[in-house]
Amino acid sequence: MKSNAVAWAALFVSAGALVGSRLPAPPLAAHQEIPLAGQTTARELSKAFNAVAESIKPSVVQINVKKEVPDAEERLGRGPKGVNPGELNEQQMEEMLRRFFGGQGRGPRVERNQAASGTGSGFVYDAKGHVLTNNHVVEGVRDQDIVVTFHDGTRSGAKIVGTYPEADVAVIQLQGSEWQPATIGTSKNLKVGDWVMAVGSPFGLSQTVTAGIISATERDNVGINRFESFIQTDASINPGNSGGPLVGMDGKVIGINSAIATATKGNDGIGFAIPIDMAVRLADKLIEKGKISPMMVGVQVEPLSRGLAKSLGIDARTVGVLVDDVVPASPADKAGLKSGDVITSFDGASVRTREGLQYLVSTSESGKTYTVNYIREGKPGTLSISPVDRDALLGSVAPRGNSQPQPEAKPEAETGEANSFGISVTPLTPALAKRFGYGPQFNGLVVMQVAPGSPAQESGVEVGDLITKYVNKAKITPASSVEDFEELVKSSNELNVFIEDVNHRLPGEFKTLSKSQTAAR
Repeated sequence: MKSNAVAWAALFVSAGALVGSRLPAPPLAAHQEIPLAGQTTARELSKAFNAVAESIKPSVVQINVKKEVPDAEERLGRGPKGVNPGELNEQQMEEMLRRFFGGQGRGPRVERNQAASGTGSGFVYDAKGHVLTNNHVVEGVRDQDIVVTFHDGTRSGAKIVGTYPEADVAVIQLQGSEWQPATIGTSKNLKVGDWVMAVGSPFGLSQTVTAGIISATERDNVGINRFESFIQTDASINPGNSGGPLVGMDGKVIGINSAIATATKGNDGIGFAIPIDMAVRLADKLIEKGKISPMMVGVQVEPLSRGLAKSLGIDARTVGVLVDDVVPASPADKAGLKSGDVITSFDGASVRTREGLQYLVSTSESGKTYTVNYIREGKPGTLSISPVDRDALLGSVAPRGNSQPQPEAKPEAETGEANSFGISVTPLTPALAKRFGYGPQFNGLVVMQVAPGSPAQESGVEVGDLITKYVNKAKITPASSVEDFEELVKSSNELNVFIEDVNHRLPGEFKTLSKSQTAAR
């Protein structure tokens, strides 16, 4: 009976399966038509990319170099610097990717004088065969070790015309003539969201084209070069792309691909290109003279924070740099710049950072007069200034710190009560200068105590730091009197003081000490 039940069950299952197999299949979804307007737009965009790629192709080159590495170590963290991935073992490749994509640290060890081959990119700048690229592509390379290859296989030797490591720009020149230059555009009118194309030889794959948009402009705090105002793009940039052009949709070069930053071992869409306006300014000088002789005007400037701007009596949203000191008899002094002025532009270019002004001045022309826009005591002004060669001015540069004589004080006056900002100060004496490592050019008030949780501690002030000046009544005042300083403390909820670091690791800077900020925490 049991076996019959099993048999009947099997029969029912088979019958059910048979019936199920005869059920109609579910209807297939109808094929969705792609709108003609969308197809047309996509085709037109593709045609635009095709046209840009074709127009730039004859001018883009692959630069192969063979380096005699002069140092025992070679840094790989700032982009594709002279190492061919195909020549690395697995461990070296892992380290290269980590250093390159991490953007920091020191790379794998390379023995002194060990030959290292590398691939970079560039583009023809003019009909004379000058090629723009990155300094790190040709850094440490002999002329005879450079081979440039075009899209059609044409090869040429090249010589280095000039380099400017501070902005990672270099110019080399091809042998022969009749080279087709790229069309140079401008980077001053770029907008976030504009389509761009990056062209180069990533990992040695020549004439590789990637597309993306401009993600940001004027990135001046990346920390790769001394002078930088990068175009940020999500167009894929990889080792070997360095020196290649970043091109707008009109086919004109708007930047030089330079570096990438990401937290992973892959491209995370954060690439950086040197603006073409910066590159052209440098390239023209390098082609003309083979080098750039740095110029100076004789000012020491500091970053302008919102708090510092407010204390100087100007709009907290003001963009510029604060004139801290003016060298006597320097071009700045002769032009009429004064301590406390805020420089907002130089030669028509806006000044956003200290390094930005240094770049504009350093790469200016000797004997030429430039317009400087500034703000003094809340009022805008304009003056003309003529930079001079750095070497001619350095001998007259005044030492840092004010030079007013300081009253004697007991060297161990550490028992004074901390003020409402959380510090106690005493004049710098020879004994304290020796104790904290300050040279004879420094004067000011030494921080002897920092109260825990105080505005001073929150701002990073440490025992032994030296206050050399502060802002009082919208003017910069030398820090020479404890009594005057404490009077200001009593009447203020915010202080802007110029601090020299006791550890001597960083240059002096203005710091804002705010009671309200600490209270909010």
